[in-house]
Amino acid sequence: MSVPAAVPVTRRSALVLTLASVAGLMMFLWPLLVQPGSDGQRVDQPFILMVLLPVVALVVLAELSEGGMDSKALAILGVLTAINAALRGLGAGTAGIELVFFLLILAGRVFGPGFGYVLGCTTMFASALLTSGVGPWLPFQMLCSAWIGMGAGLLPRRASGRAEIAMLAVYGVFCAYLFGMLMNLSSWPFLIGVDSGTLSFVPGDPVLENLQRFLVYTLLTSTAGWDTGRAITNTLLIVILGPAILTTLRRAARRARYLPPAEPAPERRPHS
Repeated sequence: MSVPAAVPVTRRSALVLTLASVAGLMMFLWPLLVQPGSDGQRVDQPFILMVLLPVVALVVLAELSEGGMDSKALAILGVLTAINAALRGLGAGTAGIELVFFLLILAGRVFGPGFGYVLGCTTMFASALLTSGVGPWLPFQMLCSAWIGMGAGLLPRRASGRAEIAMLAVYGVFCAYLFGMLMNLSSWPFLIGVDSGTLSFVPGDPVLENLQRFLVYTLLTSTAGWDTGRAITNTLLIVILGPAILTTLRRAARRARYLPPAEPAPERRPHS
């Protein structure tokens, strides 16, 4: 018997999701692809992309909702969004301690890639409102978190028990560094300046040269500190709280009929 997903992903919505992800990735990679203007210094692309990025996210959310997000999925989404937004406020990213990603990964694992994508967007938006974190970085944070939730839903389904927790912990470490790198890439030219030093973005330079400058910049500014702290936090929370939270989420998914009923344990017959 086929079991409906919390947020169904049809072929059309999968295509929209793929195209939006490619467009979003280009928005992150613009410093490596941009060409200089007539004066050699103009960099107009990011401002255009900041306007387009929320539009891309809204198109994907609308397409996923068209697939049939029912009231049960909305209720679960609302509860998890509220919890995750509150958790993010508690951590606030101090020394890389961020409590927002482990629950996003676990929920994406249970409810599927479509739900994980939507939860990533709503979590970052709601938490930004709670913490007064609304700014030009918010669309990039929403897209990164959406990818993290979607990726968790796409992980191999056969893993279970300790193997599943180990897989999710490794994924949490990967996401911690990827999130930091992508967010650095989106803001690197503005924080370090354009053509103003050995680590700065130089429009029109070869991709490999700009990439080398960026990798050194992100290694010095965030990889050893913020990103590593985020990776440790994700790993500890997934290993310690993951089994109990996965059980709770799967129980809710079964009651909402997004997962098949759990098979009863075999009865043990007394020895004669």
